[in-house]
Amino acid sequence: MMSVLAQLLIWLNSAANALGEWLLLPIAWLPGWLSATIVAVVTGVLLLAAFKYTSQQRAIKRVRDDISANLLALKLFKESAMVSLKSQGRLLIGAFWLLLFALVPMVVMFVPVLLILGQLSLWYQQRPLKVGEEAVVTVRLNSAAPMPEVSLRPNDAVETTIGPVRAQSKHEVCWNIKARERGYHHLAFQVGDQTIEKELAIGDGFMRVSAQRPGWVVKDMLENPREQPFRPDSLVQSIDIKYSERDSWTSGTDYWVIYWFIVSLLAGFCFRRVL
Repeated sequence: MMSVLAQLLIWLNSAANALGEWLLLPIAWLPGWLSATIVAVVTGVLLLAAFKYTSQQRAIKRVRDDISANLLALKLFKESAMVSLKSQGRLLIGAFWLLLFALVPMVVMFVPVLLILGQLSLWYQQRPLKVGEEAVVTVRLNSAAPMPEVSLRPNDAVETTIGPVRAQSKHEVCWNIKARERGYHHLAFQVGDQTIEKELAIGDGFMRVSAQRPGWVVKDMLENPREQPFRPDSLVQSIDIKYSERDSWTSGTDYWVIYWFIVSLLAGFCFRRVL
């Protein structure tokens, strides 16, 4: 079951990467606060539209009308304990039905929201390495197999300052690298008789930053959708690059999720009458 889910997620991530690379490209040129706001507003409106067309609007309207009627009854007949109790009970039942009617749209939107957040994390969760900046690269190997020889091939884009450092107990091999050339590059690792690659982003501003090439773990694949994951029987289980955090209340590390959530909710609230 987990293998089927992981394979399905690979296909979904491939489609999301193709769309995200095209639709989110303006992020590279806009200020962080502006791009984060635009993305949140657009996704908030799209999710509101998705809720409208995947929910039972007529049934929801009937329940809301019933709730309004019971609220009015509470106000008009507040001296009657019996009427008040019945109205309060019907209010609770109405709230329960609204929750049930919201479940289907929430399930429908759950996967798209996860894919959207995965794509946004590539832009906002970390910043790319700057020229002259150093970072640690870690290759985690399969603990079920003997530890092979691992080397990092020379690359004009980076300089290896330390490594390889082998941590036998953790089945990890680490390097300290220094960025030398702007752009998207690929680090090539020789693992036994296999060549394994990992994307590296060097530059200023906003770039798609893939901090990890993940293993066969759904959570890691959702958080790091950019590169193909390693299968359970692969010699390599993951490759991590320790990028620096991005400092911003609107588009910075971890804060961007909170900002996206709040602004998308506000956008949905503002456009609720239209949709």
